Amino acid sequence: MIFDLEQFIADCRNAVQADPSHVATQEVVARAVADPGAVLAALGEPRRAVLEKIHSAPDLTILNVVWGAKMTILPHDHRMWAVIGVYTGREDNIFWRRLPTTDGRGIEAAGARALSVKDAVPLGRDIIHSVTNPIPRLSGAIHVYGGDFFQAGRSEWDPEWLSERPVDVARTMRLFEDANAT
Repeated sequence: MIFDLEQFIADCRNAVQADPSHVATQEVVARAVADPGAVLAALGEPRRAVLEKIHSAPDLTILNVVWGAKMTILPHDHRMWAVIGVYTGREDNIFWRRLPTTDGRGIEAAGARALSVKDAVPLGRDIIHSVTNPIPRLSGAIHVYGGDFFQAGRSEWDPEWLSERPVDVARTMRLFEDANAT
C-alpha cells in the first residue's frame, strides 16, 4: 500500500465535511496507520523531535508529531476532538480531570492509555492529557484535530503545582528542541 499524503488530507477533509465528529476521521487515520511502513515511506524516517504542520484550516489541522526519546509534554487541552494515529514507537497518555477545589491544584490524574504502532484513538473535545514517549528512541504519530490547533484560548497545567495557565506555544516548541539537544 502507498500512503499518499495529499490523498490523506483530502480524505480527512471529506470525513470532517461528512461528519463533524471524530468518527469518520478516525476511520481515515486507522486506515493510514494500519500500514506504518507506508506512512514512514511517505513522511520519512523520524530524525528529530518535531511538531510539523501538514495541513491547517479552521475546521481541520493535521500534524506529524515526532516525540523525542523519553520526551514528556505538560498536561494540556485542545478544546476540540482529536484522533491520534501512531506509525512508529509509542505514545503514552495520562488523562486528567478538573478538580472543584480552590487550593490552586486544578487537575488530578484520572486514567491512562498507551498507544502503540497501528493504534488510531480519538480524544474528546474536553480531554486534558499529558504525553510521554517512554522509549529511548523517536516515536511518530499523525495527530488530526477537528479545528484550528493553533487557536488561542487553550490551557496547559504547571507540572509541579498542576495549576492552569494559557498554553505557551514557544515553551512547547522549546521542549521539542530540547529533546533534539539530548
